Amino acid sequence: MPSGVELDKLAADITKASFRDQGQAKVDRLVQDAANRECSAADVAGKPIDENVAKAIEAANLKTIKWPSDGKFLGDWKEGEKIAQSGRGMTWSDAAGSENGGNCYNCHQIDKKEISFGTIGPSLYNYGKLRGVTDPASPASKAMVEYTWGKIWNSKAYNACSNMPRAGHAGILNEQQVRHIVALLLDPKSPVNQ
Repeated sequence: MPSGVELDKLAADITKASFRDQGQAKVDRLVQDAANRECSAADVAGKPIDENVAKAIEAANLKTIKWPSDGKFLGDWKEGEKIAQSGRGMTWSDAAGSENGGNCYNCHQIDKKEISFGTIGPSLYNYGKLRGVTDPASPASKAMVEYTWGKIWNSKAYNACSNMPRAGHAGILNEQQVRHIVALLLDPKSPVNQ
């Protein structure tokens, strides 16, 4: 009977043999970074990740957040809604260089009018309103605006084993797209906060 290590290697070899670079999909996605390895190991063991390891992962990922180059955290919430709705990107059939969608509704409720959404992540309906963000430019709202940007850019900075994609860090979304998603969540005029 093969050992767990041998079975892991066999599974990795089979997976690698089944993938190829094509379009936007690249084989390098199969390479786990330290955070993913630690979280996967804890999950396989059926135990929570060690608290000190989790804090180290969060600290390392916090350092990778690329803050807005022009200091502007909010874009156009209408563009953010388009990005949140779009599940395009990162597949073999997507042309290299085309923009990805955020696919946010796959895991979250964002707008009360949306009839189809996932529940892996929490509901984001009234996200800004519930957090007291009535004016995202105000100093009182600054911490929530920065947290929202950081969570979208690299979710593991705030939760070591977050299931949320590291949208900016992984190159799924660019800076402008993150800016639009932040506006969708925080702009008082956005349907999210109505």
